[in-house]
Amino acid sequence: MHILLIHQAFAALDEAGGTRHIELAHSLVQKGHQVTIISSPVSYLSGKVRSGKMRWVEKEQPEPGIVILRTYTYPALHRSFFHRVLSFFSFMFSSFWVGLGIPNVTLVWGTSPPIFQGITAWLLARLKGVPFLFEVRDLWPAFAIAVGVLRNPLLIWLSQWLERFLYRRADRVMVNSPGFIDHVTKRGARRVELVPNGADPAMFNPISRGEAFRAQYGLNNHFVAMYAGAHGLSNDLGVILDAAEELMDQPDISLVLVGDGKEKPHLQEQAARRGLTNLIFAPAVTKNNMAEVLAAADACIAILKPLELYKTTYPNKVFDYMAAGRPVVLAIDGVIRDVVETAHAGLPIQPGNPHAMAQAIRMLAADRQYCQQMGQAGRRCIEEKFSRADVAEKLVLLLEEMGKIHV
Repeated sequence: MHILLIHQAFAALDEAGGTRHIELAHSLVQKGHQVTIISSPVSYLSGKVRSGKMRWVEKEQPEPGIVILRTYTYPALHRSFFHRVLSFFSFMFSSFWVGLGIPNVTLVWGTSPPIFQGITAWLLARLKGVPFLFEVRDLWPAFAIAVGVLRNPLLIWLSQWLERFLYRRADRVMVNSPGFIDHVTKRGARRVELVPNGADPAMFNPISRGEAFRAQYGLNNHFVAMYAGAHGLSNDLGVILDAAEELMDQPDISLVLVGDGKEKPHLQEQAARRGLTNLIFAPAVTKNNMAEVLAAADACIAILKPLELYKTTYPNKVFDYMAAGRPVVLAIDGVIRDVVETAHAGLPIQPGNPHAMAQAIRMLAADRQYCQQMGQAGRRCIEEKFSRADVAEKLVLLLEEMGKIHV
């Protein structure tokens, strides 16, 4: 099979960001399939052009069987909502024209968000006469409406219409969280497949202490609670700043925020103004380097705004934390809380509550053995239930079934 993936926010292993798709593509190639990925040269986290110079199309081949085509995208991704929409539409059109020229495609795989690239994937699939798989990684536009990013009534109506259009016309709708199934089914999805987020345990060394990272930031004798991921509006990182202020009376506890995003400069200004000397901002790292960074943590923080819709999510970072053998301070309710509680892999706390976060970190710092036991339990859970190899096998079977039906 030759699978064509349309994914504006795609990240390779040498980039910062979620790497679910490059890892799944690698597994597909191991099964004898070919994968072409049309992506943007603009980092979804930082808004910067990957190579420093925008071109119509750049071709990469990280390994035999995988081709990445990075097509022109309007680069002002984080300037404003208007510019963000321009970025989405520019990629939608450029990826369509590039996709038209790709021969011998067996299946087109579109992923959301951003949802506009779903139109590209659907249209290419229909023009090429092949199945269309639509993957839902976030419930857009519902999440955008909930956080107040999308407010215009006309845009909301159009976005919801587009969402239903794509669900109804997809040959299969794939979700990465069980919490999404009810939402997409009610909006017209006919056949829904769960291929959950997970992690590759082999990427992480739970025994390592991340000595190089600790030495770099002067953390050798500290208890480190780390957040690694996007610094965006949904991530509610102001709660971590408030927790850091409450923990100032314990100088042996440090909080580290690793990553990038639109909110990062604002958070750094706040931390400096409040004199949070126990809070460190570190740059985003590639997935290739994430294992060493997470190894430097004693505990890891997963957090989203306390919105009802976020109870449906399976955040990638939680599975990476668990694979790294680190307990999770989980400020997210819902289906991911069920995973962490069932595995005894961390301390769920009330979302949006900085005092609860500070207390959880104090508890873990005071009992290192308990902390390590929870980390080990999380690692076992990934190995047994959420390993990337098992997730990839589900995807391979799904795509092969769709391809056979087409033939």
